[in-house]
Amino acid sequence: MRHRLLACIAIVAAAVSSARAQQVQPEIFTLDNGMKFLLYPRTEQPNIIAAGWVAKVGSANERPGITGISHFFEHMMFKGTNTIGTSDPARDAQFRSEQDRLRRELLTLQLSEQYQRYKDGEITDPWDPAQDTEQMRAIRAQLDQSIQAEREVTVKNEFDRVYTSEGASGMNAFTNNDMTFYFINVPSNKLELWAWMESDRLYDSVFREFYAERDVVHEERRMRTESTPTGIFQEQFESMFWMSHPYNWPVIGWPSDLNSYTMEDAQNYFDTYYRPNNIVGVIVGDFDPAQAKSLINTYFGRLERGPEPPKVVTLEHKQQAEMRMNAECDCQPQVEVRYHTVPFGHADEAALTVMSELLNGRTGRLYKNLVEGKEIASSAFAQNNNMKYAGYFAFSAETKGDAAPIDLERAWYEELKKLQNELVSDRELQKVKNQSAADVYRSLQNNFFIMLQLGYYEAQGGWEYINNMPRAIQAVTADDVQRVANAYFSETNRAVATFNRKAGSTEDPDFAAMKAALPAEMAAMAPMIKQQIESQLASASLDELMQAQAETQAQMAQMPAEMKPVMEFALKKIAQRIAELKAAENN
Repeated sequence: MRHRLLACIAIVAAAVSSARAQQVQPEIFTLDNGMKFLLYPRTEQPNIIAAGWVAKVGSANERPGITGISHFFEHMMFKGTNTIGTSDPARDAQFRSEQDRLRRELLTLQLSEQYQRYKDGEITDPWDPAQDTEQMRAIRAQLDQSIQAEREVTVKNEFDRVYTSEGASGMNAFTNNDMTFYFINVPSNKLELWAWMESDRLYDSVFREFYAERDVVHEERRMRTESTPTGIFQEQFESMFWMSHPYNWPVIGWPSDLNSYTMEDAQNYFDTYYRPNNIVGVIVGDFDPAQAKSLINTYFGRLERGPEPPKVVTLEHKQQAEMRMNAECDCQPQVEVRYHTVPFGHADEAALTVMSELLNGRTGRLYKNLVEGKEIASSAFAQNNNMKYAGYFAFSAETKGDAAPIDLERAWYEELKKLQNELVSDRELQKVKNQSAADVYRSLQNNFFIMLQLGYYEAQGGWEYINNMPRAIQAVTADDVQRVANAYFSETNRAVATFNRKAGSTEDPDFAAMKAALPAEMAAMAPMIKQQIESQLASASLDELMQAQAETQAQMAQMPAEMKPVMEFALKKIAQRIAELKAAENN
């Protein structure tokens, strides 16, 4: 099993913190095929290594017609190779070839006959199996039969079991707009196992269960987006906000695209972006660099260099007028006000980060003035998000009592006007810098989070950010904060999403309890946490859920106090999902 739920919680915890490690000096080791490795030995956690590799490809590298394929690859890369994941490689290959042939026949009919029937008004959805022609139903039956037969030679979750049987833990991955990151913790004496396993799935990856897994992704999309109170609206808001940039489609992809791409599309994408010259490996922990280099040469050195991937060319077009979206949902009334800002590594990023931290936390302006002062918000949060090609700054808040989203929006403009017209005091600015320095120290204590930061920053633009950003934060002045507050926060540069409660709807009591128990700086992120947990539950089997339940319970005592409400919420949702699956088995 991929322990996606636990890793999801860990990544959320890391995102909540503004931690930035400094003075980290990894050794750079680059193979002849162009694959770069960041090697950072440290003995503070004996006998443990955090290792991973990041492909510099995310949803921004896609195009209409194959949106979601980067995330889909994240699923595929855990299906194994001709060595791992099957009891009969030859039959397994035959099944894949047969399924690809049948799926191509079906796709041809969908894109011709079904699309024409859709245009003529004869059917309402060309991808709905219930609206298939007789010929399509016959092909789909053959495809389903082949998928079922393939399972006879498929060894489920063998990739994970090989690792866990040797003491490894936390195997996981994530995909976002700019990258796909695979990682794990292994004992120090199992570094060779990691090098073999990870190079093998790059050297000999097979797209096993390709068409069956698309159903899993559809279910994940349903749970993450369509079944959450604000999911479909947030997706629409993102698409509205990013007018021209490829950030305007969801990472998980549009449903029609999930249905349409083939193994050939997948192979072309793999050959373009999963070549060693587009991948960075990261190893942090208790290891010998000389031995690591030897293993890297032996295993990753066999990978063949590919052509340089195409660049992301389209820039975000300058917004000329305010954009607004009004929605009704089964949720607490809330608002988000978002502004276009700057990409990762921009000179103004540090000042925008300081501005967000001045607003956040129990001593921040939003909590003091909107939650405690005016008592119109149950939570309020500012987020500065600098992605690889573009960035944004967002204010979000949920109402309290009789307050309405418009009250939160007006209160935000009041806080913004203060930042634009008045210099931040030296004391307030120093408080933020002190907190940042404390976060820097804490972030150096854990191999896993150092590994995540090194890989993440390298994929965004350069690992050196881990050292440079803390210094940039300390150099920010009150004039800098006032300058960026005036430079980017205009009416014509903003988009506003308002969420009102649908008549007769009520908030999920488990979610409400979690949100109420979280620290102020985390409470505004509760909807994101909820979506992440529910999306992982959607794609897990009954056995995987029961294992996750046991491991989550075992780790409760070790979790920081501020994370326990999230763990308790996760356990409740796991239990509910287990009950649903057991009930389905009995029917």
